[in-house]
This record gives sequence, structure tokens and C-alpha cells, in this order.
Amino acid sequence: MGTPAFAVPVLTEIAARGHEIAAVYTRAPKPAGRRGLETLSSPVALAATKLGLPVFTPTSLRTAEAAALFASHAAEVAVVVAYGLILPKAILDAPAQGCLNLHASLLPRWRGAAPIQRAIMAGDRETGVAVMRMDETLDTGPVALVERIPISQEMTAGELHDRLSDLGAGLMGRALELLARKALVFTPQAASGVTYAEKITKAEALIDWSRDAADLHNLVRGLSPFPGAVFLTDLGKGPERIKVLRAHVVAGVGAPGLVLDDELTIGCGRGALRLLEVQRAGRGPMPAREFLHGARLPRGTQLPA
Repeated sequence: MGTPAFAVPVLTEIAARGHEIAAVYTRAPKPAGRRGLETLSSPVALAATKLGLPVFTPTSLRTAEAAALFASHAAEVAVVVAYGLILPKAILDAPAQGCLNLHASLLPRWRGAAPIQRAIMAGDRETGVAVMRMDETLDTGPVALVERIPISQEMTAGELHDRLSDLGAGLMGRALELLARKALVFTPQAASGVTYAEKITKAEALIDWSRDAADLHNLVRGLSPFPGAVFLTDLGKGPERIKVLRAHVVAGVGAPGLVLDDELTIGCGRGALRLLEVQRAGRGPMPAREFLHGARLPRGTQLPA
């Protein structure tokens, strides 16, 4: 049970290990194209189809019909990775061995929807993946296996996403092997150290230059490549949102939002941030130097703080 690209390596790992996959559940196809006349299947649906597996895309699992269909698969265990739908008790109780969830954090830190982004935005130096048994509340179930990795100073959410996805596939594979031998041991989560990874809002993505440069560096990394930290400026055709994909903290003193040099170094509340890679609306990512060739953003320009 999964939807985005993050879940695909787990599906392929399970299949490669020879487990019998009774069904694949994923979110329903989304409208695509300008008029929404076409639909776009999820990455998990596409991967399952290539593997010749039956795919189910219910809009809800809360109906009696959905519960009956799910139970009819007679699954020993359900593997859940970023599925996107709430699993009610009837679904959680259907598999004989319960539902195993792969979560991209070191639980109980960063329960919730955006653990990868939140870990980087908070400046965490370490994160990982955890296999837990699901219960009726959000990411609170007992944990069986954990794999840890460091978060480097320049790592983006996109890079960490890919590392954790691959790491999680192997971890879930190990968990299923242990479960088959009745050797998978679960430990309740600690009551202390609980934090929640709320969904990213558009307001959070807007860069506030009055913040410390180090905090803004973490914001840029945590939101790269999507949805992207943005700043507003007028490049000659009215206000425009510029997405910042990479940046670096540098020595510099200047008013928050002030362009300090010809290399796109911006003054912050404390220190300065040099923008390394940016993206204009409707265009691809580009190095800051290339951006400055066609953008009117000279030294002394004041960006909204």
C-alpha cells in the first residue's frame, strides 16, 4: 500500500525477494494536462503494472465494501509506505500479522506527513527509517527495526528522500524475513522526544530575510526541489516568485533582503546567504550566475524582507 516514488523501491524489493503480493493499493489517478482530460497513475501503480500485479485505487477504505474486498485478499501482512489514505480498524485488523509501515524518521521524532523536509528544516544532523506496526493513531505504533544515516550540511530533501527510499526498501525486506521466522520483535516508542512533521504550507516557503542565514539555509535545503523556498522580486515585468534550490551561508553584513554583491549574496537577520541555484516560473533550474545574466538584480537591490 503506497503511492509516491518513495514507495516504489519497497514494492520492487518485496517482489524481488519472492514474496507473493496479493494486491497493490495506491491512490486513484490524478487529472493531468491543462484541461484535466487525461489521468496520471501513481508511481506505485505504474511499477505494480510492470510487475503484473493487481492494482486497487479506492477513494476511501472506510466503507463495508472496501473492508470486505481488502479482507478477501487473505493477506498475511500489509506493507504500508506513504499510502495517503487513513487505514481504519477493519483494515488494520484484516491481515493476520497486521500492517507494517515504513516511516522516514527516527520515531518518535517527526511523526506525520513531512518528516524528511522537517528534519532538514530543523537542522537535524541525523535521521533514518523505521519499520513499525500500525495502530489507529498517527505513527504511534511499536517499532521493530531502525536504520540511521547522517544528514550532511548541504544535503537537500530530494537527496535525502532518495537515500531513505533505498535504505527503507532493504529494511522492510529484512523485516518481512524476520516476520516469516516469527523473529520480528516490536518495542513501544518512547514517550519523550515526540515531534510532529506537519504538512508544508505556502506561507512557510516564502523566505523571510530577517531570519538567520543558517536557518534560511536549512529552509532552502528542506524544501528543495519541491515545493521550493521562494523570494519575491521585480525583474522588470512585475513581482515574480523565484525558487531557491541551493544556497550557502557566507560571511556578510547588510540589511535583511539587501543584495550585497554581484554573486547574489543576500543580507539576512544574522549573516548572509549566497544563492547558488535558482528557478524562475516556467523555466528549469539554473546556476545563480546564469540567472543574473538575464535578471536585473544588481548590488544594492532591496528584496522584500
